[in-house]
Amino acid sequence: MAITDKIYVKNHRQLASQLDASFPKSAFSGATLDILFTGDGIAKLDEASRDRVLEFAEDFLDCDCQGHPHCGCPERKFVSYLLELRAQGLGPDAVVDVMGDDYMLYAYPGDVLSFLDDAVRTLEAAERLADVDGRPDAEERIGRRKRQLSR
Repeated sequence: MAITDKIYVKNHRQLASQLDASFPKSAFSGATLDILFTGDGIAKLDEASRDRVLEFAEDFLDCDCQGHPHCGCPERKFVSYLLELRAQGLGPDAVVDVMGDDYMLYAYPGDVLSFLDDAVRTLEAAERLADVDGRPDAEERIGRRKRQLSR
């Protein structure tokens, strides 16, 4: 299961009440994206919630794909966001706190830890493959990124 399947809307009940609609807690669920980002959904939210939802939309839903927002771009951008937070030295608990503050989202720190661990293991494998393939530049670039995430 992808990490984006384990990212949830904070204050879900409050938002559902404001929108007078029911939608899944999963932030990247198709139904959630449709309800929050189509029609007049955003206009029904209180100012603080609207600001966070708009930030989320600007940072993750901005693409020109024909299948937007169900094209996979939001999930890829969010994964990059999580990896960047880790590269800045934040641990799983801090990552959860920051995404809550930034976008009114939450996840379980254990899920974030598992995702980060998987990312490091994937980079280790890619680094070894670059070595075997005789690509020292790629090996160094991958190793540098792995070290950023391993701090």
